[in-house]
Amino acid sequence: DPDSGDNGLLLYSLVNNQMNEFDIDENTGQIFTVSVAGKVGTFYLEVQAADQGTRRLTARTTVNVTVDSSSSNNMVVVVLNQMINVVEKNIVEVKRVLEDELAWNIYIVDVYSSEPERKARRNTDTTYVKIIAFDEKNQEVSAEDVKRKLRAQKSEIEGKLKQVFSTPVTAAIEEVPADSASPELIATIVLGVLLACALIAFLAYVLFTVKRKRKDDQQHLVKKQDEITEGIDNLYVADKNGSLRSLEKLEHTNN
Repeated sequence: DPDSGDNGLLLYSLVNNQMNEFDIDENTGQIFTVSVAGKVGTFYLEVQAADQGTRRLTARTTVNVTVDSSSSNNMVVVVLNQMINVVEKNIVEVKRVLEDELAWNIYIVDVYSSEPERKARRNTDTTYVKIIAFDEKNQEVSAEDVKRKLRAQKSEIEGKLKQVFSTPVTAAIEEVPADSASPELIATIVLGVLLACALIAFLAYVLFTVKRKRKDDQQHLVKKQDEITEGIDNLYVADKNGSLRSLEKLEHTNN
C-alpha cells in the first residue's frame, strides 16, 4: 500500500475462519499450519488485507493450500517445554529461529501434545513440533542431518527461543511416533492376543476332552474284561456244583 501512516498499515486475516488448520500473521500476512494431521486435499483460504485509515479499505484474495497425503521419513520432532497454545501463538517465530540456526527452510508439519487438547491447553507444558527441513535446492534434508545440527546448535536455539517466549526454553529431540502406536493398530494387536488366548483355551479343552474320553474308554474296556472273566468263573462254579451225571454227559460230549 503506497499510503503512509495508518492508511499504509496493513493487517491480514483469514476471512473464512479456518483457524483450526491454519493461521496467519496479521502483520506480515504469512500463513502457517496449526494442525493438518490426518487431513489431505486442497484448502481454500480467503485472506483479507485491511489498512488502518479512517475509511478502512480492504482487499481479498484466495490462497489454495494443498496437503499431500504422502509421508516422509525425514520428519523430526522438537519437544518444547511450553504449553501448546503458547507455542501455536509463536509458531512463526519458532520457525524463524530454527531456520536462522539451521540455515535451512523449515516446514512445520504439526504442533501437538500427548495430552487431550482441553487438558493440554490448561496445564501441560510439553509441546511437540514436527518439522521437515529443505535445503537451498528445495530437497528434503535427512532426519539424521537435522538431528545432528539441532544438537550442535541446541544452546543457540534455546537462547533465541528464550527471547521469543520470555522464559527459559528447552528444545529436545524425539523420534517421530511410529504408526504402530496408533489406536487402530493397538486395538488390532489386543484383538489378536485375545483371539490367540481363545484359540489356546479351545485347544486345551479339546485335548482335555480327548484325554478324558480315552481314559473313560480304557476304564470301560477294563470293566468289560472283568465282566467276561467273572462270567467264566461263574460258569466253572456252576459246572463244578452241578450233578455228576451232567459232568459226565459234558465229558462224553467233549469226547
